[in-house]
Amino acid sequence: MHFVDPSREVLAETLLAAGPDSPTLCKGWQTRDLAAHLYLRERKAAVGLGLVIKSLSKASDKATARLAGKLRTADEYAKLVNSFRAGPPALSPMKIKALDESSNLIEYFVHTEDIRRAVDRWAPRALDAEYSDALWDELVKRAAILYRGVDLGIVLVSPSGPRHVAKRAPVSVAIVGEPGELLMHAHGRTRHALVTFEGQPDAVALLQAAEVGL
Repeated sequence: MHFVDPSREVLAETLLAAGPDSPTLCKGWQTRDLAAHLYLRERKAAVGLGLVIKSLSKASDKATARLAGKLRTADEYAKLVNSFRAGPPALSPMKIKALDESSNLIEYFVHTEDIRRAVDRWAPRALDAEYSDALWDELVKRAAILYRGVDLGIVLVSPSGPRHVAKRAPVSVAIVGEPGELLMHAHGRTRHALVTFEGQPDAVALLQAAEVGL
């Protein structure tokens, strides 16, 4: 099943409900900045690549800030969010379903939660089992990269049964949670992820102090 299209819809609705001035878990970004990022990454390759290629990060940040600064009214913000909701332009690589799935499934889930969890009171969403399985599959593909800066072995554990050794080391910590919660932790939203840890206390403390994610 293709989950990206409904995930895009949920993210757009979450952005619209929050309005342009709401906080997010993305450091220094309000919802207007997040909306600008999502819009540009399907139209400007440097914006998407700026998240993983340091030499492009400044240009990406400037383009995002420039567009966000133009969203002066709620109507301008809503227009841009609805353009994002309509999908990528005809010639965008994101029109390729396989690339769309690999690039956006996790992106849309995490950014939806970046908005939902940036307030004092929030609760995790009840996710469809197939959707959770799809999130788990994508997490497994990139977990080694996301935890590469942690000087520990990392084992990801879903309560429903799956386990994945993301990184091997003499001392390991198991991170236990639903796939969506493990995703949030792996992407650096460690204080906003509903997970538990199993391991030696000093190892758990090391993990909690480590920089996780891209």
